[in-house]
Amino acid sequence: MVNSTSKDNRKRKKRKPASGGRNRSLRLIPLGGVGEIGKNMYVLEYGNDIIVIDSGLMFPDDEMLGIDFVIPDISYLLKNRKKIRAILVTHGHEDHIGGLPFVLPRLDVPVYGTRLTLAMIDRKMEEAVPEYERDLREIKAGETISAGVFSIKFFAVCHSIPDGVGLSIDTPMGKVVHTGDIKLDPSPVDGRVTDYGAFAEAAEKGVVLMLSDSTNAERKGFTPSESIIGDTLENLFRSHKNQRIIISAFASNLHRVQQVINTAAQFNRKISFQGRSMISNVEIASRLGYLDLDEKMVIGHNELNKYPHKKVVVLTTGSQGEPFSGLVLMSRGQHRNVNLGSRDVVAVFATPIPGNEKTVSNTLNRLFQCGCDVIYEKDKDIHVSGHASREELKILLNMVRPRYFVPFHGEYRHLVRHSQLAQEVGVPKRNTFVMEIGDVLSITDKSARINSRVPAGGVLVDGMALGELEGSALKERRELSEEGLVAVSIVLDKKGSLAKEPVFESRGFIHMKDATVLKEELIKTINQVLGSIAGREEKIDDEGISGRLKSRMAEVIRKNSKNRPVIIPLLSRITSEKK
Repeated sequence: MVNSTSKDNRKRKKRKPASGGRNRSLRLIPLGGVGEIGKNMYVLEYGNDIIVIDSGLMFPDDEMLGIDFVIPDISYLLKNRKKIRAILVTHGHEDHIGGLPFVLPRLDVPVYGTRLTLAMIDRKMEEAVPEYERDLREIKAGETISAGVFSIKFFAVCHSIPDGVGLSIDTPMGKVVHTGDIKLDPSPVDGRVTDYGAFAEAAEKGVVLMLSDSTNAERKGFTPSESIIGDTLENLFRSHKNQRIIISAFASNLHRVQQVINTAAQFNRKISFQGRSMISNVEIASRLGYLDLDEKMVIGHNELNKYPHKKVVVLTTGSQGEPFSGLVLMSRGQHRNVNLGSRDVVAVFATPIPGNEKTVSNTLNRLFQCGCDVIYEKDKDIHVSGHASREELKILLNMVRPRYFVPFHGEYRHLVRHSQLAQEVGVPKRNTFVMEIGDVLSITDKSARINSRVPAGGVLVDGMALGELEGSALKERRELSEEGLVAVSIVLDKKGSLAKEPVFESRGFIHMKDATVLKEELIKTINQVLGSIAGREEKIDDEGISGRLKSRMAEVIRKNSKNRPVIIPLLSRITSEKK
């Protein structure tokens, strides 16, 4: 997704470089989170002051071989680091906090967030960069802070994780409202409703710019309340009284975790948490009081098989088919503690994120092969979105009545649909902006327009190593996956001729031992290259010899097989004769 966005950016009409704020305008710069689901990062800039909203990651697409995830390119922020007053975090999902271990040590600025959000950030930072002394500052919904010329009020919003906030930001150009990830749940599990009053208060003072969550901009009606999952869970437990129940859900959806805990207690079942992120999130949320959990209900990994199946429920990660998650390991028969069979029922309380459909489908197929009952159908009310649908988005737009509108948090079609929705409720088309990563929206007293760009895109993360989006490592992986590899070991004597026959190794290409004609032609070509080099007066180093060998060998392979494998010549020389 990032890859295609980057290409689209290159095709667009070139704009003049960003001026760095010489004229006094409010500038909005999305460095991620528009045209994609993930790596949210938004910059508000006025004069010599910058605030950053969120710092997330995005999981890789199928073309990003071996890449763990993608984070925003922060080149612009590094260049303007002295202007940055704070990073404001709306909630604790990975697509909003996952980039911080890579971004925060380089920017070294204060981070503001609610108690649960900061606890999750702190755990991530401790695991990834324990030596870095972070400045995490706790806020509560309803509080206001100052950051340079900006005054930011945090207000409560409902989402699929507790302690989410939206932002009402006073700027020299007027008020900016950022909804955060939001839904208008009338009966949330934790009783913490979206603060409608904050939107109304902002509207009374006049909102120059509104940024609104676009994830469900194509979905009609209202998003159902998370509380309906309670009835689904009760029916599940009642219908499978004599089976062990395995439930897979998002580890960060603590409202759903709470409902599983409540239902387990109702049916007198012990609960076992499986999966690293599930165990970590439950520990943090329980310690801080966001989960009501009786520790006597919880059983450890080694105790799981000591209880009858009908007395146990297992809550695990893996609803998106993540390769090493609890549910996937169970489906492969590789989990240390859970062996699935006919006495188990598995319920997947999530729907596939776009792009994950195939991996989720493969996991479901393996679960059926294990012989257990599997519940995953949408009509079973097994999942409720954490994002507002069209009617809720209309309500928000009508409450706020912004002068300018920018949809965020969505793929490009979601942004367009949300922009059209804003126009339906009265925002002029000329005042709605569907932005791309790196665009700069400049707002003055008289107008708003996208008039420049900053460096932007994605940075690939492999382990803890950073690389550019189109870096050589990813290119090499693509080549290896598509064409394979041929390595040849060549031993040269003092004169630069072959001391013995080359040894070939092939991976992902034809087996050289079965390709006699090709092998003979390659050896002939190697001798020709070495002979032409030996007859030259000027010396050619080993790197130059390898380059010529690769070029000629590639021609021979293409002629014989039409393929283009990666070719690696390994040269060694005999420097002295054995006596």
